[in-house]
Amino acid sequence: MALTLQQDYSGAFELVIFDCDGVLIDSEVIGCGAVAELLSRYGVPTELEYALRTFLGRPASAVTDEFSRRSGKALPPDFVTNWRKCLFDRFDQELVAIEGMSEAVRSIPLPRCIASSSDVERLDISLKKTGLLSLFEGNIFSASMVKRGKPAPDLFLFAAEKMGAAPSRCIVVEDSPSGVQAAKAAGMAAIGFTGGSHYAVLDNGTALRDAGADHILSDAALLPSLLKDISSDAR
Repeated sequence: MALTLQQDYSGAFELVIFDCDGVLIDSEVIGCGAVAELLSRYGVPTELEYALRTFLGRPASAVTDEFSRRSGKALPPDFVTNWRKCLFDRFDQELVAIEGMSEAVRSIPLPRCIASSSDVERLDISLKKTGLLSLFEGNIFSASMVKRGKPAPDLFLFAAEKMGAAPSRCIVVEDSPSGVQAAKAAGMAAIGFTGGSHYAVLDNGTALRDAGADHILSDAALLPSLLKDISSDAR
């Protein structure tokens, strides 16, 4: 008997968990650029490449901790407000979805959710701006919902629990080493995605592989076929 489309993909997985920034939306250069601009404005000179390597996939607390560590000063009271204004202004002008990702997500016949280091407001703004919100509405989880952000496994385990999926039956699509580490610590398979524009600044997927990624993918359009191949291998 021929396999149904659902069965084609369900040999190994019952849930696909997507990171947001750098996977669904091409936001890492914008976001880390805003971080570099604000840190520099407040007396902590920071280049884009340094910001990408240091903050990629990390929660906002990593930025504020970096300011205090490098400046030796308490965080100015207006820092976060000005940072978010800079970020959201850039989002309004520059933010787009990762090429081919919307179509790829729609064609994968498995339950899906987002598990992101971004806060809820940022996720809502960015997903609405790129037209992706309807693909995940109701199944969006933020690091603000758990005690520890990536690279701890808490967020992915929380998302799996809320979605009713066993961690061993989840696969995560991530663009950052810390996100891949979190997925592996949660007992999940991980795809390291290098299709965002920030990988023109960073090196290739070596860091993702070193973090434990089971597969490396550079083209969002190939995600459905990769998941199908992985599922077929598991049968």
